Amino acid sequence: MAEIVNLNRARKARDRAAAETEAAANRAAHGRTRAERAKDAEAKAKRDALLDGARLEKPGGE
Repeated sequence: MAEIVNLNRARKARDRAAAETEAAANRAAHGRTRAERAKDAEAKAKRDALLDGARLEKPGGE
């Protein structure tokens, strides 16, 4: 005989698992310290400056 499953409990458990997965992704994306964000911003600024310094001007001034 088959096991009886409460569909409401199964649905809620599935939703909880999905919410936990999304929360883990958000913690990884947004859970950084101010120092980590500042370090990344500084590295991005250095990369951008390096790229802009190596840019070749188009003929005609555009």
